[in-house]
Amino acid sequence: MAEEAATTRPEFPIGRVKKIMKLDKDINKINSEALHLITYSTELFLRFLAEKSSVVTAENKRKTINLDHLRTAVKRHQPTSDFLLDSLPLPAQPVRNTKSVSDKKAPAPPVGTRRIDDFFNKGKAKVDSS
Repeated sequence: MAEEAATTRPEFPIGRVKKIMKLDKDINKINSEALHLITYSTELFLRFLAEKSSVVTAENKRKTINLDHLRTAVKRHQPTSDFLLDSLPLPAQPVRNTKSVSDKKAPAPPVGTRRIDDFFNKGKAKVDSS
């Protein structure tokens, strides 16, 4: 009976989970029980991914989990693979160093995008011109 009275707190901050849930425009109000359920299920899911990725990392005789280990763990578990594999970034392609570092130029960003430097330089331009 004492165990039932003691409530456990989730590891993730409930307020942050609520903010993430409210990013969906279809959600107006969130019940506190639903919020706790989503928080706990997220914890369990991330713990599951971490454990499976850890197994793959140990199989590869590595100490640090990387994206390839995570992708392999997701591929091995079919229900997770069905919805998550498309959301993971593609593995990095090996880079061939044919030119020296000083000869390389930064690739141009895709059309319609801006570099983050432009955002910060706008504020300096306003201050400098005043």
